Amino acid sequence: MADKEELTRFGVSFPAPLIEQFDEYVEEQGYSNRSEAIRDLARKALLEPSRLKPEQLVAGTIVMVYDHHARELPLLLMEIQHDYHRDIISNMHVHLNHNQCLEIIAVRGQLAKLRQLHQQIQVQKGVTYAELSVTFAEEEHAGEEHDHPGHGHR
Repeated sequence: MADKEELTRFGVSFPAPLIEQFDEYVEEQGYSNRSEAIRDLARKALLEPSRLKPEQLVAGTIVMVYDHHARELPLLLMEIQHDYHRDIISNMHVHLNHNQCLEIIAVRGQLAKLRQLHQQIQVQKGVTYAELSVTFAEEEHAGEEHDHPGHGHR
């Protein structure tokens, strides 16, 4: 296990109404203290796609909801995904109701290319929701195995 990172303390000033709301958030989310919540919020802010460089290697998801009956849309979405087959790891398709489908696409690649894929999906007529969410992904060296705790080598 890696050594614990050194923590740096700093003071933060909040107006009373904001700290009351924040303390409710801390409790609702199950944090044991404000510091844990602030650290998670900072990590999340630093992973905003707008902050990352276009060439950054990332992994994440594109989540979309669309009208299954929109003319040619399911076929068009499939063709778009085939164009990005090297960047798509997997996908899951869920029928929400008679008209709507939810699709979750696991992606990995350069942020710029994943943004293009997301943009092509979200502008299609019949797509009611499309969101790209990413995190950093380190490029593995060729031939290097990656160990997952409890799963052995893959």
